[in-house]
Amino acid sequence: MNIDQLRDRFPNENACRKFFESIIWQKGRRCPHCGYDRSCKLRGASSRPGLYECYHCTRQFTVTTKTPMHSTKVPLWKWLQAMYYMVSSSKGISSVILGRWLGVSQPTAWKMGHAIRSMMDPGADNAPLLKGIVELDEKYFGGKPRYEKGVQHRRGKGTTKQCILVAVERHGSVRAEPVEGDKVIDLMPPVFNLISKDAHLMTDEHKSYQSIGKWFTAHSSVNHSEKEYARGDVHNNTAESFSAILERAKQGVFHYLSRKHLKRYLHEIGFRWDHRIPEEKTTRKGTKKVVMRPMPVIYTLSNLLTKALGRQLLRTPNGSIVPRYHSLATVF
Repeated sequence: MNIDQLRDRFPNENACRKFFESIIWQKGRRCPHCGYDRSCKLRGASSRPGLYECYHCTRQFTVTTKTPMHSTKVPLWKWLQAMYYMVSSSKGISSVILGRWLGVSQPTAWKMGHAIRSMMDPGADNAPLLKGIVELDEKYFGGKPRYEKGVQHRRGKGTTKQCILVAVERHGSVRAEPVEGDKVIDLMPPVFNLISKDAHLMTDEHKSYQSIGKWFTAHSSVNHSEKEYARGDVHNNTAESFSAILERAKQGVFHYLSRKHLKRYLHEIGFRWDHRIPEEKTTRKGTKKVVMRPMPVIYTLSNLLTKALGRQLLRTPNGSIVPRYHSLATVF
């Protein structure tokens, strides 16, 4: 679906609102303030479209209340358009370009981008653990240090760059988490939180993985220092492929990712990775290989909006943002 087809499907603000309501309230409209399931639509001349009032707490709400779009003044079509651009891009889209395409300022586009990324967090909804064959890799993320005359900066793992743990279920989901370093004490907690104990780990020869692998059903590794990158079905090339996408997103799109907001960028790139389907393809030589195809855009947008309720981003006095999570009230 291209952007023109998206506009044909949602020609006006009312169509966009009905789409948002059908996804966010797919189990029935409930008050986001108290959780009561009975409310009435306000139709007065002074009432804005899509406004409801709860029968229990008498508070008013819309489909964007207590979501990352809370109290937005940006039309829902522009929100839908921003989501389309972010889920359809291969490596992401900068706030400068997003603002130019949407017709909003760069600070507005920057906040909209982070609001959408907050809905891409797989861990906020108790995502299932990775299972089957799971590949692990660590990546040091960041740019070159500034040149200082007479100063020799350390290379590789001796740098002060942010370390990121990448765990990929083969032909499945990915999880990327910032960690303090590549020691066992740094890697073991996130590995146990992300991966099922019944999984078969595949890693390189890093000593930390050799210790962690003993806690899982099976562990295989390849020796990169000996130029061994695959041994039959044993490799961690899938995890390294995701690490390469992270690097290209930084180099080609964002240029700089602060440690404060890094997790949201990791969630964005991981969200696009997760919404792909394995497809078997026959090459010209007659061999078969598995390629990953993006899921339909409408399905991806719908899956994104299902995670909207209960997440909110607030502006700080210095222009930054802080997340705010709401516990969804139970129904009476």
